[in-house]
Amino acid sequence: MSAPIRLTELVKRPTPGQAGKAIKVRTNFFEVTTLPDINIHHYDVTITPDVPPPVNRRIFDHFVLLNSKSDLADALPVFDGKKNLFSAKELPFDSRTFEITLPGERAPPGKPVKSFKLKVKKAASINLEELGLFIKGKAAKSDNCLTAIMALDVLIRHKPAMLYTVIGRSFYSPEGKAMLPGGLEAWRGYFQSMRPGVGRMLVNIDISSTAFFQSGSLIEMVCKYAGVREPEGLLRLEDKDWRRIEKFIKGLRVKVTHRDASSRGFKIVKISEKSAAQVTFKQETEAGSKTITVAAYFKDVYRTSLRYPRLRCVTVGRDMVLPMEVCSVVEGQRYPKKLDEKQTAEMIKFAALKPTERENSIKNGLRVLDYGHNEFHKSFGLKVSNEMSAIKARVLPAPNITYHPSSRDANIVPRDGAWNLVGKKVLSGATLVSWGVVVIGSERHFSESQAEHFVRELVITCTDTGMHITNKSPRISYINPHGDIETSLRPHWLAAGKEADRAPQLLLIVLPNTGLPLYAEIKRVTDTVLGVASQCVQMAHARQAKKQYCANVCLKMNVKLGGTNSAFGANMAPFITEKPTIIFGADVNHPAPGDTTRPSIAAVVASMDVKGARYVTSIRTQEARLETIQDLEGMVVELLRNFLSLTRRQPERILFYRDGVSEGEFVQVLRDEVGAIRSACRKLNATYAPKITFVVVQKRHHARFFPSQSNLADRSGNCQPGTVVDTDIVHPCEFDFYLQSHAGLLGTSRPAHYNVLCDENRFTSDSLQELTYRMCYLYARCTRSVSMVPAAYYAHLVAQRARFHTRGENWSETTPSESLGESEPLTYAPVKQPLQQGMTLLTRHLWDWS
Repeated sequence: MSAPIRLTELVKRPTPGQAGKAIKVRTNFFEVTTLPDINIHHYDVTITPDVPPPVNRRIFDHFVLLNSKSDLADALPVFDGKKNLFSAKELPFDSRTFEITLPGERAPPGKPVKSFKLKVKKAASINLEELGLFIKGKAAKSDNCLTAIMALDVLIRHKPAMLYTVIGRSFYSPEGKAMLPGGLEAWRGYFQSMRPGVGRMLVNIDISSTAFFQSGSLIEMVCKYAGVREPEGLLRLEDKDWRRIEKFIKGLRVKVTHRDASSRGFKIVKISEKSAAQVTFKQETEAGSKTITVAAYFKDVYRTSLRYPRLRCVTVGRDMVLPMEVCSVVEGQRYPKKLDEKQTAEMIKFAALKPTERENSIKNGLRVLDYGHNEFHKSFGLKVSNEMSAIKARVLPAPNITYHPSSRDANIVPRDGAWNLVGKKVLSGATLVSWGVVVIGSERHFSESQAEHFVRELVITCTDTGMHITNKSPRISYINPHGDIETSLRPHWLAAGKEADRAPQLLLIVLPNTGLPLYAEIKRVTDTVLGVASQCVQMAHARQAKKQYCANVCLKMNVKLGGTNSAFGANMAPFITEKPTIIFGADVNHPAPGDTTRPSIAAVVASMDVKGARYVTSIRTQEARLETIQDLEGMVVELLRNFLSLTRRQPERILFYRDGVSEGEFVQVLRDEVGAIRSACRKLNATYAPKITFVVVQKRHHARFFPSQSNLADRSGNCQPGTVVDTDIVHPCEFDFYLQSHAGLLGTSRPAHYNVLCDENRFTSDSLQELTYRMCYLYARCTRSVSMVPAAYYAHLVAQRARFHTRGENWSETTPSESLGESEPLTYAPVKQPLQQGMTLLTRHLWDWS
């Protein structure tokens, strides 16, 4: 008998789950009804000189136009804009180089028109039979399968890429765009991707949104970025403001408006230090050369008097200087950096479509794509359904959540993914003895009586909820938001401790705004300098002191001080309670796009109790943009020792949730990170080998679910919390599932995608799905189920928080290089030991897994 075929290096899917209520949902996957039954021919393309993909596509399009009848023999090849060409017909050559000159190109004075060399070379022939076996679960995913999927992906994207602005796998159009603050605009587009499903290929179509530079007048865009109403306001800017503007517009493509329209664009290199009336250059005339200003040149040559001759100019190309007012920003240039707070808020409003709106927009996208009349699809023999797939799903029941026995409602089963604290006391209430209140601002903005009122309402709420606050009137002090936070905060921290005659446990900080730099600096100082827990509240909310807001603050304070808010009811998590079990979560936070100075930050959290409700953390900095956690072994050793110290037991089972890993990194992460976990266990004890289950959690995907009937929707129109899908659109043979664990609030809910890379604990589909869903109800900071398992959520938050531990008061994620002095190095400080101990010592006792 021949050995069974090894279908995957990961975990093979067990029998699909049966738990929960069976339902049908619509999803934004469209079935490929007919796959090409031909060999697809793959060619390598090299275009020289090197240019961006949009220009490559123009070159390729012109190449096909010139050669379709001759050298291409009527083939309709498709191109990915970089290196790959695919054709349904074999081209009549194995390798050939073509010279292409784009139409409408003008040669610079004294130089020939720019031309490109396009080399096409045969790479391989792709047989789609292997792909058919793979999606039927009869063969492993080979390199040939991957190339076949890539070919189909290029095929469905080729025509839209020729017609629209392409960013990644999405294409965008300015139709229906919205203005964003700071000289940007939001565009909506369509994402599409070819995906293998169970027994069939699928096309995933979704709505995507991104930010572009505002097109049109360069002066208008710069005014909006600088925050001035009229161009005259730019005259009052200082040199540092112009440096910031230069950084914003550097590399931007512009066209000129003072002469005949030309397809030629120019890239902005820098901003001049002088105005158009001051910048001079040598002008050659019949009478000889003369020195002339830019403003005078425009009046002399173009008979144009500049409206703003006192404004600075831009340098484009090598050395051409242009007044800003004659420059127009070319449409369709994506803004590559992180949006600021106001821009993000507006982008969220723009992008958040209700489920019915999103579903209709996706259907409209299918009409725009017009697969049925796509000549390239026809040439390959590809057909795609124009109906959303209706697939099997199940709604898992919510778990039983328990609070302190003295609560009026000690045991509850949440409905619709949410509940409230009325009549409930936290399971384990922390004791708060030494604390202080610090208002960032003046009494004029938030009076002492307002502060006292908020503290009084907060203390009442905390007491009603089960916390023990012995000092009900903590010291209230004020500091200047524009001063040195570290210097200002320290004396108030000392005073709070002196008042209670013990080290402060908590500083309650009242913030004047939602700005990130101030919040980041407070967290850096309290976490790494003072070593004290901090709870920030917004001044606007503190003024109102609403019961619900105080209750939310109470939940956060309790866990920061070592309390436990809630836990599973009896028999809700046998995997955790039957044997000593540790739940890990891990994530890597990367620096903002374009940031070359900051490292990536890895965070790992681990549960420290039988309830899976208390977590401690380990943090490391590592090489920028490296996704694999470099010192995972050391971090796991650190957390396992914590677990042993707190429980006097070594965990017999490890359940590890890993956030932020893409499909292409699965095998590498399996080898490196699971290997690091095993190595960490051996470091504790040479014979110690707990059973490991390693699950990747993905949120950055485009799968969406829509209720098939209105009675299956929640209040927001989304699918109900607990909706799980593990058939039809999942991997043909690997153990993965989609779980929408939260109730929708804004827009269309995105399910989490869980992929099991290693499973020595031999979970069934039901047991892992139910445990994962139930844990989503134990997120300590709110009374709602959350969108992904809390261990991964905490790791994500910790990695983000550690980013704030950079030395430098004006920390800003959008402008990292401006946050520090040029000579001051970037340094990340560790969290102070007293704060680390404060998170764990209050839970130090033996747990009984008998």
